[in-house]
Amino acid sequence: MPHVVLLGDSVFDNAAYVGRGPDVVEQLRADLPPGWGATLAARDGATMAGVPAQLASIPADATHLVLSVGGNDALRLSGIIERPVRSVAEALGGLGEVARGFERDYSALLDTILERRLPTAVCTIYNPQYAEERRRLVVTALAVLNDPIVRCAATRGLPIVDLRLVSSDPADFANPIEPSVRGGEKIAAVIASLVQHHPFGAGRSAIYR
Repeated sequence: MPHVVLLGDSVFDNAAYVGRGPDVVEQLRADLPPGWGATLAARDGATMAGVPAQLASIPADATHLVLSVGGNDALRLSGIIERPVRSVAEALGGLGEVARGFERDYSALLDTILERRLPTAVCTIYNPQYAEERRRLVVTALAVLNDPIVRCAATRGLPIVDLRLVSSDPADFANPIEPSVRGGEKIAAVIASLVQHHPFGAGRSAIYR
């Protein structure tokens, strides 16, 4: 029977932020048809560097992989937002350098995941719910990182869950950067629909929301 495995960070491993409410994997199990399974391999705080270890531990009967990672990598790179610059060109150059490194690492990770030859989907990084002024800055910076995620997935024919569209309401967040029960419910519903209906194997990318 189909078995979906969630890889990545606290976008999926959000149990610590929802109290007694269901976490994402529990909500996904409820949304999938009878007989389908779902396993949480994602770990709160994980970066791209930690995903290969998660991949090594997935169940032998896994049939679908869904990846949501990059947010913690972005947090580690967030100091660039505060870096003094002398011109807009210098600021854009700095962001471009960060984006190139991010794309290199993300591309290598996807290639490692695809060695498993399992239907795979990826998620963008959602826009966090910071105070308005900081949120505008962070959303702009994250666009520079989300572009490589979309490009890497599209060139490999992988479907994409655009979490910027799925998790767009303050009620979708338990704190500025973690999914609430409601946010997890929305994420799980999109994933459940994607794994059931996307034409994996056709080499066609698509955006799900």
